[in-house]
Amino acid sequence: MGMIGLAWVIFGGFLEPLWVIGLKKYSEKKSKLVLLITIILMYISPMCIAFGMQDGMSVGVAYSIWTGLGAVFSVAAGFFLFKERMDRLKIIFIMMIIIGVVGLELSAVVM
Repeated sequence: MGMIGLAWVIFGGFLEPLWVIGLKKYSEKKSKLVLLITIILMYISPMCIAFGMQDGMSVGVAYSIWTGLGAVFSVAAGFFLFKERMDRLKIIFIMMIIIGVVGLELSAVVM
């Protein structure tokens, strides 16, 4: 597994919350431009996983990194952009996601 594959999956993980934000924005105001951008991001983000797996990353690790990063960045976006509540329990669970993603990546390197 190469660093290029990991970079693709991480990039896709950053894109995932962008289309989630697009869905939220579209639900508030029915803009065709927002819908178009959201659909494009919905296509590109999972394609990054495919590019990562072409570089030798396993399906489970690639998907876990992608969804883990997407979850963490979606929670952060909710907090900063939509003033959603953030408490200690959410922070603890976010840290658990991050630890799990790092653990999966490290276990993939060892194997």
